[in-house]
Amino acid sequence: MDKVDVVKRYLPAALPTPTASAEAFAPSNIALCKYWGKRDKALNLPINASLSVSLGELGTRTRLTPISAATDEISLNGKAVALSDDFAKKIVEFVDLFRGPGGARLKVDTHNSIPTAAGLASSASGFAALAKAVDQLYGFGFSPQLLSAFARMGSGSASRSIFEGFVEWQMGVREDGMDSHAVPLQQSWPGFRIGLLTLTEAIKPVGSRAGMQRTLETAHLYQSWPLQASADLEKLKQAIDQQNFEALGQTAEQNALSMHATMIASWPPLLYWQPESVATMQRIWELRQTGVPVYFTMDAGPNIKLLFESKNQPEIEATFPQVKVVSPFDGVS
Repeated sequence: MDKVDVVKRYLPAALPTPTASAEAFAPSNIALCKYWGKRDKALNLPINASLSVSLGELGTRTRLTPISAATDEISLNGKAVALSDDFAKKIVEFVDLFRGPGGARLKVDTHNSIPTAAGLASSASGFAALAKAVDQLYGFGFSPQLLSAFARMGSGSASRSIFEGFVEWQMGVREDGMDSHAVPLQQSWPGFRIGLLTLTEAIKPVGSRAGMQRTLETAHLYQSWPLQASADLEKLKQAIDQQNFEALGQTAEQNALSMHATMIASWPPLLYWQPESVATMQRIWELRQTGVPVYFTMDAGPNIKLLFESKNQPEIEATFPQVKVVSPFDGVS
C-alpha cells in the first residue's frame, strides 16, 4: 500500500497555514528486543514486535521554518546538506507526505547529539523529531500513537522515539500499517543505566535497510528469528515489571547476539563488528565472571551499549573510562 494514500486519510481537506516555525526534540532509543526484518518495505512494517529504552537527552532536535524559495534547505549539525544527498532526499520525501505539492518550501535544521549512522539509532530520533515538528508546524494535532505510526514510515525504530522510557513497538496486522505503532510502558526503573561505548563514528558500510533485506533473503537462520523475538519480548516485559535486572540483561544480550547471528549467516556475510567490538565483548564477559552484573546490546553497527544498574556504575566506569552513562528515567514521570 502506498504511504501517500495512507497519510492522506488523516489530513484535512485543505493544508493549514504553517506557523512561523516549529521545533521538536525526540530521544534516541536502544532496542532491548530488536526489530530486524520487514513484512512491508514501503511502510516499514516489522516482522516482529520490539521493545526499547530511550536515551534521555541524547537524540535529535529539528527546527522547521517556511521559506520563500524554489527548493527546501536542509542542514545537519549546522552544515548544509545537498538535496541530492540520501539524507536530504529522505527528509524531503517525508515532509512531502504532509504538505503535498503546493506547500511552502522549508528550511530544515537538524541537530543530532549522537553520532550519525554509527549504530546509535540517529535515524530513529531524527524522524520522530521531524514528525513532531511537522505536526506542530501545521497544527494537525495528531495523537502520540498516530505520530508514532507516521514516524515509522520514515524509519521503523522512529516509532519508538516518540515516547520516553521503556517503549513497545507493536507489529500490527493491518495492511495499511496504522496499528503498527509504539506504546509506552508505565514502569519506571530509576536505577537502570545504559553505558554508550562509541568504538567508531564511521558511517556503516551497509545500512540497516539493506542489511535487513539481505538477511531476510539469504539467511536460513532467519526463520527462527521471529519466534525468538516474540519470546524475548515477553521475557523482557516480565523482567521490567519485576525489576529483575539479571533476566533483563541476559535476554537483551542474547537477543542482540541472535540478531547478529542471522546477519553473519546471510550472503555475502554481514558483519558489523570491528575488532574493538569483539575485544569489548570479551571484557564484559570477564567483568561479569568477577561478579559485576553487566550485560550489553548492539544494534546494526559496531558500537556497544552496556546495561547495568547505578550501584555498579563505579566498577563500570573504572573498566571502561570512555563510557558515556545515560540515566533513562531521570526526569521521566
